[in-house]
Amino acid sequence: MKYVVIWGAIAISSAILAAMIAPAKNRDWNSWAAWCFLFPPLVIALILTPKNPGPRTRQPTLDQLDRQDDRMV
Repeated sequence: MKYVVIWGAIAISSAILAAMIAPAKNRDWNSWAAWCFLFPPLVIALILTPKNPGPRTRQPTLDQLDRQDDRMV
């Protein structure tokens, strides 16, 4: 039981750390936080990756996704 608690604390802390580091490197913080929660060592990969040049990536809103779906039908 103790190991599950330790893994949970590490997973949550790595997700929070990834959510803070990813925007500084112009990466999608949402996906990096999720992947680092599942695989905590990915925080090291995030730290080692270079910063993306250009504007920060952003997810489309739900309204924009709905409009795209309507156009495809």
